[in-house]
Amino acid sequence: MLICNIMGSKYIQGSCLLLCLVDLVQVLNVQPATTVGNNQHDKMLHHRVKRGWVWNQFFVLEEYTGTEPLYVGKLHSDMDKGEGSVRYILSGDGAGTVFTIDDNTGDIHAVQRLDREEKSHYTLRAQALDRWTGQPMEPESEFIIKIQDINDNEPKFLDGPYVANVPEMSPIGTSVIQLTASDADDPTYGNSARVVYSILQGQPYFSVEARTGIIRTALPYMDREIKDEYLVVVQAKDMGGQMGGLSGTTTVNITLTDVNDNPPRFPQKLYQMNVMETALVGSAVGRILAKDADEGQNAELSYSFINGDGMNVFEIITDESNQVGIITLKEPLDFETKDSYMLVVEGTNTHLDLRFLNFGPFRDTARVRLTVEDVDEPPQFDSPSYMVEVYEDVTIGTTIQVVSAKDPDAANNSIRYSIERSTDPTRSFYIDIASGALMTAKSLDREDLSWHNITILAMEMKNPTQIGSVSVSIKVLDINDNPPEFVRDHEAYICENTKPGQLIQVVSAVDPDNPQGGHHFYYSLAPEAANNANFTVRDNKDAA
Repeated sequence: MLICNIMGSKYIQGSCLLLCLVDLVQVLNVQPATTVGNNQHDKMLHHRVKRGWVWNQFFVLEEYTGTEPLYVGKLHSDMDKGEGSVRYILSGDGAGTVFTIDDNTGDIHAVQRLDREEKSHYTLRAQALDRWTGQPMEPESEFIIKIQDINDNEPKFLDGPYVANVPEMSPIGTSVIQLTASDADDPTYGNSARVVYSILQGQPYFSVEARTGIIRTALPYMDREIKDEYLVVVQAKDMGGQMGGLSGTTTVNITLTDVNDNPPRFPQKLYQMNVMETALVGSAVGRILAKDADEGQNAELSYSFINGDGMNVFEIITDESNQVGIITLKEPLDFETKDSYMLVVEGTNTHLDLRFLNFGPFRDTARVRLTVEDVDEPPQFDSPSYMVEVYEDVTIGTTIQVVSAKDPDAANNSIRYSIERSTDPTRSFYIDIASGALMTAKSLDREDLSWHNITILAMEMKNPTQIGSVSVSIKVLDINDNPPEFVRDHEAYICENTKPGQLIQVVSAVDPDNPQGGHHFYYSLAPEAANNANFTVRDNKDAA
């Protein structure tokens, strides 16, 4: 039978083996006897096997760095009498390349450096042959050489470096991220792969659980607005963290994410803005910005007017792209009526976090003074237009209308009046430059021109570029200043035997005048024909 001797211990296959007394003492830890019979020997072997000894395993430490081959163990057959007649053969996994055997003694050596992390065990077969005949002296036996681990691998963070986020203002102990370091050593043997975590950099802000690798916040209510990024260096050390253990490190970049814990604040409590009185309705007057230390939607604002004497004149809208409040004009301005306004504007967060409402009201107010700037405006007439009626027989120089204009500006400059001559080509009218009295300059003839549409100009004396204008419509009223006229000359023919009273001719007349009741003509023979007894005119009283 084959006896496997490894590192001074015997692992036995079979039950009828003779062991040398020295080896038996090392294996069984019993007192030597001078004589051991075969039966007693068998009983002893059976007794020890039943105690759980494993006969078919060798153990050898990895990473041997000596210059000589590493002794692994010994194969021996009880049929080997030391005469050199037994030849030991090794086959199987790594035989001849990794492991060699002395075919005379059965000593097994490792001739290559062994690495448990590359290969943890080798399965081989052993056989004892008769050296001279080559015949097996023992049945072929299979055994295993197990590579025993040493602490030759440091823990490694395979997924590092890490990036993690945690909300600002988190309470102490909030979990941030869990790290895992892998150790290639044997976790079932000793403490070589027992990893303990610790923080090398990042305290007192963060801590790490020694066994789990979970990073937690170590300070309560860290503020992103004060510091938003932290570099944490974590070490994983094997051997349970004891001295002599190997270690590896990784970095964790931790960013505090924003929560809405800051209210908006106006950088100043009073804003001064100017606006021209001629500004168009809808135009932007000014911009106002409340600053919020938060970011993203936590910094979004809305603006509104909550008080002031210009709430019906101005409005404020929120530009969501840059969180600016834009003040626009809602009604026309008039410097001479009101030259300043005071408004109270409020900026409010639109997304509130209920957890931080006790931090204070998430709104702020400021006052805005809007000063209306005077613009040199042209004179304005007291009426948008004038309508004048005048009889055509009015005397030249008669005042038919007095127009009035004034400077709307505070300076109230003097005004001079004139007629835009392109609207009065006949030069029929004249205006007093100081009083605005509009007078006739020529006789008017309704039958020639019944309407005059002229434009009167008002100019500031100190600034001739400022000119106002107004339209004056003049209606010339009719008087009866034209006699009737026959439409045409008439020539009538009658027969000599015409009877008295017979109609010879119908005559009609026209009058360029236009009396209100219409024309009423009366027809009669001219005085020079009145004594002609042969003809007479009959008035039909129908203007014909």
